[in-house]
Amino acid sequence: MGILGRLREDIATARSHDPAARNRLEIVVAYSGLHAIWSHRVAHRMWAAPLLRFPARVLSQLTRFLTGIEIHPGATIGRRFFIDHGMGVVIGETAVVGDDVMLYHGVTLGGKAPRGAPRGAKRHPTLGDGVTVGAGAKVLGDIVIGAGSAIGANAVVTRGAPAHSLLVGIPAVAKPLSPATADAARGLHDWHI
Repeated sequence: MGILGRLREDIATARSHDPAARNRLEIVVAYSGLHAIWSHRVAHRMWAAPLLRFPARVLSQLTRFLTGIEIHPGATIGRRFFIDHGMGVVIGETAVVGDDVMLYHGVTLGGKAPRGAPRGAKRHPTLGDGVTVGAGAKVLGDIVIGAGSAIGANAVVTRGAPAHSLLVGIPAVAKPLSPATADAARGLHDWHI
């Protein structure tokens, strides 16, 4: 998919998740979550070239300053990723985010590694396709959250969970996720796509 196609897809994703999104121009100009994602794509490409890693870090920090969203350029982010409200989101270097993932403000995909782990070892979570993470939730360590799962607001998740789980509490406990709860968590709206 070309750059314009990806931009259109990102805008459509924002419209489908946010009922306050009135038109494409507003989304392009006023959605800091999209600005952070677009900047991350540039920084991630730079990160692949060892000589461009420092500028990539500078770009990610500049983006953090402008948007309040910190995505390390080494993080792997899937398609149709949406950050609602954005401010305070942190995504670590070895995090992997699947397609159709949605984060609310204040989410941390943070690192946690055993003592003596080598530099560069995977230490951040992997979120499967379609995972939703509620406001203020912390997902820590090299764990896998299965596809279609939802993490409740302010949960602290330190253990992986199978697909279609609902994770709530501190520390978070996994339960089966009902379809109605999944739809409510994602805030999907079809009426203006």
